[in-house]
Parts: sequence; C-alpha cells; structure tokens
Amino acid sequence: MSDNKPSSPDISMLDEQQSAQALLNEYRGKLAALDNSPGEARAHLLLDIAEALLSLERKTEAWDAAREAFDIFLKQENWQGAVESCSVMFQTDQADAISALGQGIWLAVTFPIEAATTVAVLQNLIEETPANADGAAVAAATAHYIANLRSENEEKRASLTFLTGHLLGQVAQRHSGVQSQTDFDHWLTRLQLNDPQLFLPKLATVINVLVEDKWWFDRDHLRSKLPTD
Repeated sequence: MSDNKPSSPDISMLDEQQSAQALLNEYRGKLAALDNSPGEARAHLLLDIAEALLSLERKTEAWDAAREAFDIFLKQENWQGAVESCSVMFQTDQADAISALGQGIWLAVTFPIEAATTVAVLQNLIEETPANADGAAVAAATAHYIANLRSENEEKRASLTFLTGHLLGQVAQRHSGVQSQTDFDHWLTRLQLNDPQLFLPKLATVINVLVEDKWWFDRDHLRSKLPTD
C-alpha cells in the first residue's frame, strides 16, 4: 500500500532560507546605517544583499542591488567588485543577464583582478556555450592563461592551473572528441589556442556577441586606467 502522506519540508533547505533571510536583514540594517553613503562600503553591502536575495530566489531584487553595487564599484575603479557584481547579475536570469556576463568577463580579463574570479566567470561562459562552438574553447584557453599569469604564488598557481587544464581538456573532448595528448596538441594548434595574441581577440568577438552593444561603460576610457608598468 502506497504512502500518500504529504512529504515533510526539507529541513536543510528551510535552514538555508532562514539563514539567508537573517543575513539579508542584517545587511539591510547596516546599509541603512550608512546614510546613503556612495562609497565602497555601500557597494559591498549591496553586493551582500544581492547574494542573499539570490539565495532566496528573489532574482529581480537581486539584480537591482547588484547593478547598484556595480555602478559604485565602477566609479571607484574597484574592478574586482564590479566583476563580482556582474557575476551575481548573470545568475539572476534577468533579461540582460548574458550581457552582464560579457561585461564581467571583459573587466575580468582586462584588469588584474583575482585569477580565481576570472576563471569563474569564464567557466560560466563555457557552460553557456554550445558544445561544438569555438567560444568555449577560447574561454577555456583564456582561463588557463590567466591562471598561469595572475596566481599569487606557486601553490595557488598549481591548484588553479590543474583546474583550468582539466577544464580545457573537457572542452576539447566536448568540442572535437579529443581523447589523446596528440589529438589535444593538434586541437590547440588548429584553433590557435597556444598564443594569447591569437585567442584573446577571438574572446573579444565572443564578448561583443554576449553584450549586444549594451555596454555600461566606455571600454577605451577604462583601458586608459590600466597599469603602465
């Protein structure tokens, strides 16, 4: 005889929601105490609020909070915060979520932010890209390049490049059925993934497709802020 009793609520899920709501209340209280200060403290709290709202599936509100945080971070030239804001906006599945992802990737690759953050947004692109499209391969190659270039120390570099190397192998298998090292090497050469001077311009083309001319900033102006040493 089947048991037709209604299933009990998932206790762990309820706990997570209650925790997210408590954090949301805490962050909003701290935000109110700032008296509308436009500085980075406000932006960080807005980003915290956006992440809590996202956990509660309140995605429209999460987008609004993350977008406000993004604008402040951009004005303060806090590229790390701006990319993290774009990442949250992407996760909200709102109308411009893909555009937000593209803009976050542009900032993450252009400016020397944390390598792991850059890898994470590029991984989002890989997951959004059809298996047979070259865009995923370009994103994976860029992630591996950034992991080598920007990791803080040898331990972090070893850990992150292990991840990105595995990711690149997965993309090669998904894209072209690559199984052997020889095939992998040929695949890298065929798609010009060995030279950042060749694959980074291809990434720029992919980003333009994602953003669809809905840029929230002047890229040429921001490039002028890059470190010169």
